[in-house]
Amino acid sequence: MTKKRRTGNDKDQFVYSTNPDFSFNNDDNREEATLPAQQQKLRLTLDTKQRAGKAVTLLQGFVGSAEDLQTLGKQLKTLCGTGGSVKEGIVIIQGDHRDKLLSWLLKNGYQHTRRG
Repeated sequence: MTKKRRTGNDKDQFVYSTNPDFSFNNDDNREEATLPAQQQKLRLTLDTKQRAGKAVTLLQGFVGSAEDLQTLGKQLKTLCGTGGSVKEGIVIIQGDHRDKLLSWLLKNGYQHTRRG
């Protein structure tokens, strides 16, 4: 039998276990290794849903750490000279910049990038 205590931000804090073979395995902290640029299968799309009619370019399909995705997002926002964000594994760039982003990604080794 395992007892849990709910407090603050850490909702899965274990207090004690009556099982002598119990071991706490926290698989959530494992960071995914970033694939090389040649193996990334990225997809560029234009989206206007739920954005008051304003267009944004979405970059999806990145496999890697959140830190590397943030870095890529910052490079792409700087390239376009516009704002944006990185949320839930998707890079969001304000405006329609699919052509510019596609040429930059292909030039930097992201060979499996396609425009949607």
